[in-house]
Amino acid sequence: MSDITPELLTRFDVPGPRYTSYPTADRFVDAFGAADYAQALDQRQSGRVGKQLPLSLYVHIPFCESLCYYCACNKIITKHKERSADYLRYLSKEVALHIRHLGPGQTVSQLHLGGGTPTFMSDDELRQLMTMLRQNFDFVPGGEYSVEVDPRTVDENRLAMLAELGFNRLSFGVQDFDPAVQKAVHRIQPAEQVFQLVEAARRLGFESVNLDLIYGLPLQTPESFDRTLSQVNSLRPDRIALYAYAHLPERFKPQRRIHAEDLPSGSDKVVMLSRSLDSLTAAGYVYIGMDHFALPEDTLAVAKRQGRLHRNFQGYSTQADCDLIALGVSSIGRIGTTYSQNAKTMEEYVDLLDQGRLPVVRGLALTRDDLMRRSVIMALMCQGHLQYEAINLAWLIDFKTYFHKEMSLLEELQAQGLVQLNDASIQVTPMGWFFVRGVAMVFDRYLQSDRSRSRYSKII
Repeated sequence: MSDITPELLTRFDVPGPRYTSYPTADRFVDAFGAADYAQALDQRQSGRVGKQLPLSLYVHIPFCESLCYYCACNKIITKHKERSADYLRYLSKEVALHIRHLGPGQTVSQLHLGGGTPTFMSDDELRQLMTMLRQNFDFVPGGEYSVEVDPRTVDENRLAMLAELGFNRLSFGVQDFDPAVQKAVHRIQPAEQVFQLVEAARRLGFESVNLDLIYGLPLQTPESFDRTLSQVNSLRPDRIALYAYAHLPERFKPQRRIHAEDLPSGSDKVVMLSRSLDSLTAAGYVYIGMDHFALPEDTLAVAKRQGRLHRNFQGYSTQADCDLIALGVSSIGRIGTTYSQNAKTMEEYVDLLDQGRLPVVRGLALTRDDLMRRSVIMALMCQGHLQYEAINLAWLIDFKTYFHKEMSLLEELQAQGLVQLNDASIQVTPMGWFFVRGVAMVFDRYLQSDRSRSRYSKII
């Protein structure tokens, strides 16, 4: 950690993709629609595209009872609980359309409920949702079945219900324990409430508990965030996600309620990040990559040590690279060599399903160059290591010739101590792991031709 200087942190305090996919979602096109997606589903069912691999499912629940000012997610703020019952009917319609193409009983090894606030749904609605999914898909034992939880919406009884439904992983949105910061972002949740829920989750046998934190929020200072980190370390969740707040009020309307003068300075953000890295690693957490940490015995840390780490739209995963069926408004999925995204508004989503059509409105069919660069980027993001020969054999190219421009950029990163290059491979250094997005960006062909990166969050 002592090698990471403030100058280096400042140098990489720039926007860049998170690479949950390559190409990134902002490169999707309207020319790719429901017919293209249906064809990809048919190809999977026919056995030509990865039928033997299990599926991953993502279900987007967009509803929230109150607005968090920092939020950049696709959500619907409402107190009308009946809306989720209606939404559940449309999720059932969407699943039925998928089953027409895939057939029933497809194996599933990973499920994630995200939002919005999945726990906006009532217990009965969550039971109906899981029953409907299990009737159509085959959930394998030992899979990763996770749900995002707003601590303000659950108690121990609700956590017990989630365990009963088969969820084995929880992710609590915390962001910051400081009361003043919570008030400034309109998300007040006492630390004691979170502590009680985490303790309850452990009693109930959940395999992994994750806490989400954000630095760079209004009224945060390095000292106040130190106190939050101290509380988090004493709580000792299995995983921690530490995100940098990106203030983009021109893109995300809720952020207009945050006063720019209340935001910490760039230098304070760098200090917060530096202290966070020191605090979490000193507490025994393994740095997984980007903004994720895990205890050494957590399956994510084990997967990293064993070179089995994968990455998809849900972030880092221990599950093998697999197709992702995305359900719900605005959800993004992947089948074979295609990416797809559902309609972003509830009105359009509902209208398409009422017409009996899959609600996909944009996406991308990947080119050979896209696939090749994706394999390079994912190797760097997940293993931090790339053998040229592996790419040469897989794609019948000469790596150094094909990527000659990229190799010259990597030499600059080597001079900064972020990578090590030799005749056979690229190795991300321990220090380079903290800037792995910047390393991956070297191979992003779209960024090479488009230098406008304001759409992305900052690397640190």
